[in-house]
Amino acid sequence: MSVLSRGVRTKEVKVAVVGLGYVGTPVAALFADVGFDVLGVDINEDKIRKISQGINPIGGKEPGLSDLLKRAVGRGRLRTTSDYRELSDRDIILISVETPVDDKTKMPRYVALRAAVGDIGEHMKRGSMIIIESTIAPQTMESVVLPLLEARSGFRVNEDFYLVHCPERVMPGKLLHNLRNCDRVVGVSCDQAGECAQEFYSHVVCGNLDVTDLLTAEVVKTAENAYRDVQIAFANELAMVCRELGADFWKVRELINKSPHRDVHQAGAGVGGHCIPKDSWLLISPLKKREDLKIIPHARHINDFMPFHVVALLEEGLSEAGKELTGAAVAVLGYSYLPNSDDTRNAPSIVLIEELKSLGVDVRVHDPYVEEYRSDLENVVRDADATVVMVAHDDYCTLDWREVTDLMAGRVFVDGRNVLGREKALELNLIYKAVGVGDN
Repeated sequence: MSVLSRGVRTKEVKVAVVGLGYVGTPVAALFADVGFDVLGVDINEDKIRKISQGINPIGGKEPGLSDLLKRAVGRGRLRTTSDYRELSDRDIILISVETPVDDKTKMPRYVALRAAVGDIGEHMKRGSMIIIESTIAPQTMESVVLPLLEARSGFRVNEDFYLVHCPERVMPGKLLHNLRNCDRVVGVSCDQAGECAQEFYSHVVCGNLDVTDLLTAEVVKTAENAYRDVQIAFANELAMVCRELGADFWKVRELINKSPHRDVHQAGAGVGGHCIPKDSWLLISPLKKREDLKIIPHARHINDFMPFHVVALLEEGLSEAGKELTGAAVAVLGYSYLPNSDDTRNAPSIVLIEELKSLGVDVRVHDPYVEEYRSDLENVVRDADATVVMVAHDDYCTLDWREVTDLMAGRVFVDGRNVLGREKALELNLIYKAVGVGDN
């Protein structure tokens, strides 16, 4: 099949990456850095412009990515476009677009995926390999991607093109590290596709490349994130149990994890990001009787509830201070979903802030990595009745909290990420309310 039949050689094979977000941008840079001619495709013209100038569009701490992008563009190995017609000479096309779920039905919304696959189908060449890196619900490759590609291209899978599902395993803050070092599951349409995909990814991946069928790859990726969601939900529910009993979740967690084969996760103010809040729903979306499932949906509901739990803690603290929630001035520290990142997708802070505003709270927000909220921290907390920490940014973990809290009008401190701790809060004479920490 075309140039791929001779092997995946960097000087012969032309690559495209469709979708230049938190996955596509580092993927494009990595393959360009090892010698491939890479074309990045995105509908966001500002992102296209930045990358074409060697500027990293991803904020936060991403070790090595800015230098890698600058080098790849500078050497002429990575260029960008919004024109899908330029895919006509590409041998390998990777797709890394968003795959959200509907807020009400919790079913997949494949607007971006269908658009990308359809446009690729119209311009792909015979003999190419199409790789879906986006996380998708089980059976999506067979029911959505494959028929759409064949219909738009007029080609037949395994005769005129190969189809692969190699879902990413990345996390903001560790994008390059995870892409290089994590094992990858490689779902393929045929044995030949598996051989090509393995050879292609081996240029940048040091971990194992486990080849399997398309469906298994879909289930593996969605299930691994659903599993983590369940683990976090247990930690969050245990934290609420500990608080109600007057125990300290963080001490309980420490001692539990000394027992062999125990790994209680951290509790916190909620679960965000593009993957975990939706992948549980993707995993079970094809099932006809989702209502029969208990653990996975319940875990989702627990983790979605945590920002509202923080609101309850805040109201309790203000009440002890003789202050109503309505009309209170509250400083919220942290808007992204992950420490030291600018990624705000499904951030628990968004839910918290919307709820507080609906209750008549004067909300001030600070986040050192989110452009909209990079204001002076002192101005955000000054004269606030309460401060709520939602993200454990390094900037917050190293603060002189005495200086910060002395600027406040009130003494209420709600700790959603165990940044301060009860002992330090007592030293500062604060009304301390925290996830997983009792008042005793």
